[in-house]
Amino acid sequence: MERYGVIMAGGGGTRFWPLSRTSTPKQFLNITGEDTMINDTIKRIKDIIPPERILIVTNKAQEKMLKKVVSDEIPHENILLEPVGRNTAACIAYASLVIKKRSGDAVMGVFPSDHYIKNTHEFQRVLNAAFSLAESSGKLVTMGITPTFPSTGYGYINFDRERGIQAEDKTAFEVIEFVEKPDVPKAKAYVESGNYLWNSGMFVWKTSVILSSFERFLPRLYSKLVEVEEYIGTPAEKEVIEKVYPTLPNISIDYGIMERAVNVAVIPGDFGWSDVGSWDSLGTVIPPDENGNITRGDYVDIETRNSIIYSSGRLIAAVGLEEMIVVETCDAILVCPKRKAQEVKKVVEQLKKMGREDLL
Repeated sequence: MERYGVIMAGGGGTRFWPLSRTSTPKQFLNITGEDTMINDTIKRIKDIIPPERILIVTNKAQEKMLKKVVSDEIPHENILLEPVGRNTAACIAYASLVIKKRSGDAVMGVFPSDHYIKNTHEFQRVLNAAFSLAESSGKLVTMGITPTFPSTGYGYINFDRERGIQAEDKTAFEVIEFVEKPDVPKAKAYVESGNYLWNSGMFVWKTSVILSSFERFLPRLYSKLVEVEEYIGTPAEKEVIEKVYPTLPNISIDYGIMERAVNVAVIPGDFGWSDVGSWDSLGTVIPPDENGNITRGDYVDIETRNSIIYSSGRLIAAVGLEEMIVVETCDAILVCPKRKAQEVKKVVEQLKKMGREDLL
């Protein structure tokens, strides 16, 4: 059975403002010092999925930047454009129908475009096991991350340790439930129990299985997108998508399907994963110096500890800072305590209300 990859690249990365903007969101940035995050994602999966079967779903506002940044190995017809953002369920359903049209039933992996993975070899072992299990069992397979601390920034997957399923050289487990981002006491309890994994947002399944799940759990979204199916791969596809897509429900794949389905398995993974979701998570990608500071660009620091200093051009001079984030770009400066890093997205919301599109 043919293997496909779907990279979801339509997000705005609002918690990485002011570096991340609508036209250049986080997935198009070089945060690791190696390549853009989306190209790192392609490199990780292309040993298992050939580039001609890797699809990228993005939105119209990012099309130009995507074509400029993304590896030439990805064929132009593999870039699927959403006229408006409608969350991950719509994006995955659209890509599933494209794959069905091209190859009938296939096994597809779904990947965010802006995550960091340190150990590619171990990630590929888990991914191969997930493909094998999805094809042989017909289950919806997710990759869970072994938690390293009680994070309140990730959703969790509760799994049944007594119900193991062999998947190549890995063991998968039946999923009991997906749980939303917890508070600190719950997160601690989850990690201590040993029966919870972080939800990585990476999935593998047969196209036939996920499409029947859409039909069952999200019938309105399914019926509207099925109207598009006959036009996929024809000159009319773009026009029909532009008409239908804005009418689709705005819902995530987790909430719409994964939390409700019963045929779900998880394979635990320990491969140095981070969603690099906000400035305070930069330490998972860039090692701190002897004072615990993470720095990029032109800076001077005096008695500054455990802070993030990121300059895109001008010198940043930091004196006596502790647990702070300072980010400079050509037209904006962000200053905030590390403990408030998740709230940077509120700055973006405020700028929208103010009509400051020039800064978005």
